[in-house]
Amino acid sequence: MPLETAYLAAVVLAALVFAYTNGFHDAPNSLATAVSTRALGPRAAVIMAACMNVIGAFLGEGVARTISRDIIVQPQGTDGLTVLMAALVGAVAWNILTWYMGMPSSSSHALIGGMIGAALASATSVRWSGVATDFALPMVVSPLIGGFLGYAVMLAILWTFRSASVRRTNRQFKIAQSVSAAAMALGHGLQDAQKTMGVVVLALIAVDVHSAASAPGGDGYDVPLWVVCAAAAAMALGTLTGGWRIMRTLGRRVIELDPPKGFAAESTVAVVSYATSFIWQVPISNTHMITSAIVGVGAARRLSAVRWGVAGNIVAVWLATLPGAALVAAAAFYLLDLALPG
Repeated sequence: MPLETAYLAAVVLAALVFAYTNGFHDAPNSLATAVSTRALGPRAAVIMAACMNVIGAFLGEGVARTISRDIIVQPQGTDGLTVLMAALVGAVAWNILTWYMGMPSSSSHALIGGMIGAALASATSVRWSGVATDFALPMVVSPLIGGFLGYAVMLAILWTFRSASVRRTNRQFKIAQSVSAAAMALGHGLQDAQKTMGVVVLALIAVDVHSAASAPGGDGYDVPLWVVCAAAAAMALGTLTGGWRIMRTLGRRVIELDPPKGFAAESTVAVVSYATSFIWQVPISNTHMITSAIVGVGAARRLSAVRWGVAGNIVAVWLATLPGAALVAAAAFYLLDLALPG
């Protein structure tokens, strides 16, 4: 029993490490546009994003429920903890690799890829119907929606302010960007902190620490308050450390941003994040969303404004995320299974 308790603590710690890497990896999503257009200074942007991440974490648990219920069958006992530990190793490793490369990728997709890879390696059943409806479909559709909405919002801004002074318009949108960046950071906390919560709840249920009524299929599902607080704090701490490599790619290399473009992209992501969290309760990638929104915003003025080579490299990393994290998680499961007693 003491060994099981220690193992549970290790899995919870690994989940919080994932939340931390999610914070510094995905912080550029809500910071890059506002910082690159000088709507916010780097320090103010980081503090604002961390605070909004914390607030967002307390606003719902529908995505956490989806992560814990609809991706893999509930793992049990210490074997279940091994599956979850391997999944987290795969997700964290992928986050660190892509952060080092300075490439935006999805922490959400890395986590789900890790869960699928570890489950397959351990012969744990994967809920493929849930993967299809709650992961694959949003993965494909949300970037398309982000690009289309970014394009539409930018066209509306260009038409509305077609006769206005460029300098005055930029000054007004710098102020508006402070609001849209905060709204996007809130959506990031709402979406991504819940993914860590879902894994922690799976671990608690695996060793009967959490109520049996909270198991997948039960009616009493809930996320303990301490799990919400821990996930929020870990993500906020990660956000405070920044993520400047990825910020440079999003803020300067895809298109040259100005305040109206930044506002259009951030507003698009905020709206979709709230809709998917509160209405459909499915996980989406804020990284995919902001990148596709930036591309849509740039294309609204002219297609040549988008650096398509950079955009293509980002898409390649997206496509590699799930299988890459899954392979690392599968290898981690085999190593953990050999190393752990019993």
